[in-house]
Amino acid sequence: MRSGFVTVVGRPNVGKSTLVNAMVGTKVTITATRPNTTRHSIRGVVHRPDGQLVLIDTPGIHRPRTALGERLNETADASLADVDVIVVVVDATAPIGPGDRLVLERALRAAGGPSAGRVVVVVNKLDAAARPQVAERLAGAAAAVEGLAESEARLAAAAEAVEYFPVSAATGEGVAALVEAVAALVPEGPAYYPTDMVSDTPEALRVAELVREQLLVRAREELPHSIACRVTEWEWPLIRCEILVERDSQKAIVIGRGGSVLKEVGSAVRRQLPAGAYLELFVRVEKRWQQRPDALDRLGY
Repeated sequence: MRSGFVTVVGRPNVGKSTLVNAMVGTKVTITATRPNTTRHSIRGVVHRPDGQLVLIDTPGIHRPRTALGERLNETADASLADVDVIVVVVDATAPIGPGDRLVLERALRAAGGPSAGRVVVVVNKLDAAARPQVAERLAGAAAAVEGLAESEARLAAAAEAVEYFPVSAATGEGVAALVEAVAALVPEGPAYYPTDMVSDTPEALRVAELVREQLLVRAREELPHSIACRVTEWEWPLIRCEILVERDSQKAIVIGRGGSVLKEVGSAVRRQLPAGAYLELFVRVEKRWQQRPDALDRLGY
């Protein structure tokens, strides 16, 4: 029996959440085309006949412009500690850049530390890239790892053990081989979760995230970054969810003409909840919440 913890890291919008869902085999974390969709560390559990993998989806590591951005980076950095495998995801459709090298450096540094995990590099989005592009990204990622090892000797051991996998999280191509490889890297140990459990995300957080996911689908420009959601009341079957924005103009957009956007969002979320759920959505303006530590604490960031 092999079991272990696997953190999935990368720049924003490289497909980390889609990959976690594909590896688990069901939806455990929200996805959207917007950068920084993931704001919490979300765990998904892969059950295997010979073991169990606990995957940790993380916010994208980026150059922060707000206090929220700083906290998201802190959340991602914290996930690198005390794990058995670090999966670094890069985008097959974009060259390996400074952001990717920063993530690779942090992963190698963590793997070379006291907890000594292993690093796996995943080149994602095969479905959107030509084969020569994929080969270039694999070579570019390997060159970046080699360059980091040459620049700092203590990264060399972790760099030598890095494995590389091209996948498409969207179509599933290469995902099974990735799961097999990661499973072989975790240590012997007992299962951490029962076989009927695919995530330990609290239900209230899951619903709040589902609401935010549907808003992201319909949002535009800078509005996605200004949206936060939290469940304020849970008295089954009644669920009340509060949607925060930073300006009155954003509130009008989120509500929509005659409440049309909220109605669409509520309907889409209810289809993902058990039958009988009654979801109430409220929109409130809280100015500059992304920059205020007290607001971030209250929202759980």
